[in-house]
Parts: sequence; C-alpha cells; structure tokens
Amino acid sequence: MTTSRFLLNACIAVVVAVPGAAASAPRNIVAAPVPQPTDRARLFVLTDIGNEPDDQMSLVRLLLYAQAIDIEGLAAVTSTWLRTTTNAPTLRAIVADYGAVRPQLVRHARGWPTADELLGRVVEGVALYGMAGVGEGHASAASRAIIAAADRADARPLWISAWGGTNALAQALYDVRRTRSPDALRAFVSRLRVYAISDQDDSGAWIRREFPDLFFIVSPSSQDSGDYAAATWTGISGDVFYRNGAGADARTVTNGWLDRHIRGDGPLARHYLRFAYIMEGDTPAFLGLIPNGLNRQDQPDWGGWGGRYVLRRPAGETRAIWTQGSDDTLRLSSRDTVFGRDGRSHVSDQATIWRWRTAFQHDFAARMAWTYRPWSGANHAPLAAIDGDTGTATVRRDVRLGQTLRLDASASADPDRGRLRYRWYAYPEAGQPAGQRSAVVTIAGADRAIAAITPTRLCDAPWPTRAAKCDRGTIHVVLEVTDDGLPSLTSYRRIILSVSR
Repeated sequence: MTTSRFLLNACIAVVVAVPGAAASAPRNIVAAPVPQPTDRARLFVLTDIGNEPDDQMSLVRLLLYAQAIDIEGLAAVTSTWLRTTTNAPTLRAIVADYGAVRPQLVRHARGWPTADELLGRVVEGVALYGMAGVGEGHASAASRAIIAAADRADARPLWISAWGGTNALAQALYDVRRTRSPDALRAFVSRLRVYAISDQDDSGAWIRREFPDLFFIVSPSSQDSGDYAAATWTGISGDVFYRNGAGADARTVTNGWLDRHIRGDGPLARHYLRFAYIMEGDTPAFLGLIPNGLNRQDQPDWGGWGGRYVLRRPAGETRAIWTQGSDDTLRLSSRDTVFGRDGRSHVSDQATIWRWRTAFQHDFAARMAWTYRPWSGANHAPLAAIDGDTGTATVRRDVRLGQTLRLDASASADPDRGRLRYRWYAYPEAGQPAGQRSAVVTIAGADRAIAAITPTRLCDAPWPTRAAKCDRGTIHVVLEVTDDGLPSLTSYRRIILSVSR
C-alpha cells in the first residue's frame, strides 16, 4: 500500500524533529522509487469475475498493490452467481492494461511484476458449480496451479483469496489427499491460508469439514445472498445497500467520489466499473495483506484493513474457524466499538473495516494517480518510525502498572516533504483471546510526535463479574502518521504493551 514505508536507510535523508516539536513540523526526505516490502504476502485469487462489476473493481485495486503483494495466481472460477462459465478473458484484458501503465508505476516504486508474468498466472477452473466440479477427473488448470504454488519452495504461506466459489481449492485438496501420505497432506494444508467472502458455492463447507486443520477466515453463509448483510466484509462499502453501516462515513465509496478519484480514461482506470450493488465486496479478502504497519497477516484477531475476526465454532461448523460472533461468558467478540462520523459510539463487525475506510480509499486514489502522474505530481505515504525504528514490524514494550512509557515518532518522514500529523490511540479489542481482558491506559500527547502512555489498570472491567483473576494485561496501541498531501495518506505502527505489577 504505502511504498514509502520501505525506503532503505541508504536512500533517505531525514531531518529529525527535536523532542516536543509541534505535530505539524515538516519532514524532509530524498525521494526515490522504493523496493518491494520485505513482508509482502503470497496471494492466489479465485474470482467469479464477469458476474457483476465488483470483481473487476477489486482486481484493479489489487493490481495497484502488485508491488506490495506477490500475486501467484488469478483463477477464473464459478460461483452461485456464475454457475456454468468462467471469464479468464476478462482477467487477461485487465492484466494487459496493467502492463500499459506499469512504466509509469515503476517511477514511484520498484518491484512491479510485468504484465507477461501475471498473464502467465491466469488460469481457469472447471465450468461447473461447487461440488459438482470436485472429484475424480475434475482437476483443472486452477486446481493444479494452487498445488504448484503451495509446493513452491517459499517459507511464506500461500493465501487463497476467494472472491467467488472455492471448488478449485477443494479439487486441489482432494487430489493432494488422494495422491500423498497423511504427513504430506498435513504439510500441504499447513502452507495454506484462506479468506473467503462468505460461501459462494457449496464447497466451502466441505473444505472446512474435510480439512479441519486448514486456516480459514469466513462468515459462513447460505449459497445465496441471504446472510450477506451480517457479514464483516460488507464494511468495505455496504452501508446503504445493506443498511448496516450506522456511523460509517460513506463519502469515499459513492460512485461520485469514485468517478472523480478512481475512474477515468486511462488503460487501467477504465476497467473500474460503476458498481451494481456495493463497491468491491471482494476486496477485504486481500486488503489485510497490504503491509502497512497495521495489518498482520497471521493474526485476524488483531484487526486491520481487512477487518477483525475471532477463533470460534459457529453453528453448523465442525470446528473453530476465524469468523464473527461472540461468547459473553469468555468475553470474546469480533465487534469493534468505534466513534462514527456522527460523533456517536457504534459497535459492529462492519466497523472493523469501515473505521479505516478514509485511509484505504485515499491510498487507492493516490496509487491510481501514480498511473498517470510523475513523482512530483503525486502523493506517497509517510514512513512511520517508533523510537527511531522504521518499517512495519510490530513494536513490543514491557511496562509496569502506573509507569509512564514515552514513545517517540519524531523520526517519521514524508517522501514528498510535507507536514505530518500524529494520532495515538488504544485498540482494546485487538488480540485479546477468550477469557482475557485488555489492560487500560491513558495517553498524553495523543496528537503529537511524542506520546506518554501510562497503564492505569491491568485489566478492564470484567464482563461477567466472575471473570478469571487478572495478574497481567496486554493492550494494543496504534500510531497513525498522516501527511498533508492530496489525498492525505496514512502509515501505521502497532505497539503491544505487556503490563505487569
């Protein structure tokens, strides 16, 4: 997402503010195209592209992050909305037009794959619906490509981003189970991570039942749209259509805003169609993989641009998965409490995504501008630093109850030499396992480069009063660093405090 985060120290010259400097103090940095982030994810997309505009919209966004995510497969598949055909030609047309803008993108960042490389990763699944396309004789280019990608010698897991049906993944698992030993099957499954946009065919439930060790993020649903309004992923833009976004700021997800900032006559922008129902319903399946200092790929309970999920067993499932819901007895909930645009507090699953909406929409708009503007005419996100440490890694600190911890972000820098604003805040819902309560902190200087954080309680008020004894606590604190460019761009750092007596 924000390539400026990954500037090498050798390429930057930062004027560091003195302690206590105003939050608006300028930062100077020598600009240069920057390398690929080291914490980029491996991604394989399953898409029922062509059934409606939203998959094309999501693909346009994904390609503008191809420098930050390794796209290892783009598979045209079926779904409940597209049962008897697949649309690989549409995938290829959009990727080809990505190639037309790539020469401009490389002026802003390094590491963009060529269009030919991506075109070589476009494959198709069987033109059958769900489990009707799984079994002996149903192997496809898509299922074989999943197996090949997962088998590749790479320590990183392979994320399967399911924008449509999952029968290509089901077939891959079917074939591996049939042809390999139990230990080899377990090793294969351990290399996969799945984020599915609800269940768009009947293979998702089969996969979760047959392969109980598979890491799976999903809001289980019927095969139609009857359960969509409750799903976390609708927080991307579903406020009006699903009437579930009380408090959300919808200004950046209207067709009018998208017309002004995303759509246009450029080769890639022209593929960003006007939505039929909501904007980019599939995008949350990869949004949390963008290395921005907030997202954490392997921790869905930490929260980030792709939403926040908890590990629990929903009704009808045979085992625990990463999903929505709550257990009041164990104080476990997938919902965030967020102040909305109306100034009121709102609690919902959708809020775990829409709370970041302005930031991820601005970032998308800035990257689209990269396709037609030179470096000097575009904006690039700032580099967030904690106590002089740059990058995106989570910062961990031990602190005692009542002790004040100073955290210094004054070495943060803007590649466009703009002014920076700071915001520090606690994220109490993040990363708290069942039965554990968040520590409580106060933050002085929450809008300045240097913040003073003081734990005031090891654990917040128990949910039931008979909750377990609290002798140690943790709390996630988020730093946002935002520039003054157009559009303004935000980088993050996540700090985890371990609080003891």
